[in-house]
Amino acid sequence: MCLVILPDSERSCLNRRNQKLVGARGSLTLARAKLAGARVRGALRARATAYTHHVTDTQTKSHAYALHPVGRIESTLSERKGAPRQGNEGAPDAWLEVSAAYEDALDGLATGDEVIVITWLHQGARDVLKVYPRDRPGRLTGVFATRSPDRPNPLGLHRVTVHEISGRRFRIGPIEAIDGTPVVDIKPVLPNGR
Repeated sequence: MCLVILPDSERSCLNRRNQKLVGARGSLTLARAKLAGARVRGALRARATAYTHHVTDTQTKSHAYALHPVGRIESTLSERKGAPRQGNEGAPDAWLEVSAAYEDALDGLATGDEVIVITWLHQGARDVLKVYPRDRPGRLTGVFATRSPDRPNPLGLHRVTVHEISGRRFRIGPIEAIDGTPVVDIKPVLPNGR
């Protein structure tokens, strides 16, 4: 699975480059125009190997951080609109399939274990900073004070129980993540809630 997250500045830059290529090369043959478009699409494909987010530190040095999905959710929930907002609100069990490259990382997990599944909420809007929480409907609140999937880095935290293990697949639940949701990490729940 190849997914890409480009900062808005890079997305805008690529769109402007594509427009300039098409506009500036109006006298080129159709084949050359198609080639220019293919180069832009190729640049996007080349970046589609990981989730990448660029940040700037206090010394104005640019850093890139990448998240590589370790698996994905296979669920009967197919649309965000119809999914429960939390696992304990009637969410079903789902299958978590771990990619073959990470199979050895499953060593030690057993049926009955409680784990935290960390997902990338791929349908979340990344430009949202404030929402109206359902427990405070009239109060606009910053997303860091809510569990909204719409946020700058839409990570989902799901405390679930492992119900069944079958190779690289295991049935977990309850989980409100929709079908196809990328999983970026799995961590055990510590004893005594530590």
